[in-house]
Amino acid sequence: MVYVTFFLTITLVIYSFFVLRKERKEKITKRISLIKGEENKLFENREMIEQKSKSQFFLKRWLKNILFKMKKIFERNMKEKKVAKIEMKLMQAGRPFQMTPIEFRLFQIGCAILIPTILGIYTYFLENSITFIIPVVFFAFVSSLIIPHLYLQNEIKKRNYKALRELPDVLDLLTVSLEAGLGFDAALNKMVSKKKGVLAIEFKHCLEEIRLGRTRREALLGIKERLLLKEVKTMVSNILQAEKLGVGMVKVMRVLSQEVRQQRKQRAEEQAMKAPIKMLLPLVFFVFPCLFIVLLGPVLIGFIEVFGK
Repeated sequence: MVYVTFFLTITLVIYSFFVLRKERKEKITKRISLIKGEENKLFENREMIEQKSKSQFFLKRWLKNILFKMKKIFERNMKEKKVAKIEMKLMQAGRPFQMTPIEFRLFQIGCAILIPTILGIYTYFLENSITFIIPVVFFAFVSSLIIPHLYLQNEIKKRNYKALRELPDVLDLLTVSLEAGLGFDAALNKMVSKKKGVLAIEFKHCLEEIRLGRTRREALLGIKERLLLKEVKTMVSNILQAEKLGVGMVKVMRVLSQEVRQQRKQRAEEQAMKAPIKMLLPLVFFVFPCLFIVLLGPVLIGFIEVFGK
């Protein structure tokens, strides 16, 4: 069975290679015919493509209808608290694949059905006993429910790390814009237009919320909920406090920028201090044995030859 699966995998890879090559050739011939003005051939090819696309369109429409009905069923049955919780997690993860909470739930259930089924069929064809198949299917079912949440947690960590790296530059740009005489909203708009990244997207979302009628306080508190970073929470709290007490925003942003840069320097020093400890295990288990073999190996061989005589 292992040989059959290996053969099928190699066959599919080779087939996909030839299909891609054929598609590339078709694109090149279309472009050449367009340049030469061969309209009749293009018209024939277009008719063939349209016939193919009709069948594909029908299949797509059928699948979309099924997904739409399933979404409606889940929307009725899912509780609002559960939907809000998944929505928040998706927003914290940067909404991967533009998924909605219902689509994420459908994906999770699809994984819970497909993965155990495939593993169960595979282990059955390998002629394993039922006592082995049942634990494998159960483990696959549990892991398929957990894996989507682990994926979201990983995406949240990556996004927070990117935001942390972008924070000093964003604060510097905001400080410069405020010192140049712009208001806070105008400075945010300037930063969003000049910068790209997680923080720029979040502040853009904040500005859009303000334009739609939310207060600045509510929009900035939304950033605190979407980015689980101590530094971002401190920045938002300081901005809101300065706005409430009437303190100059330029001074606040300058102090924040200095603090964030100092914290980044401390984090770099901390990582540098951890490096020797992290290098210890590879040195002890991989590098030192090889050195001992190279340095002491000939000496040991010489001792063995001497004492052997």
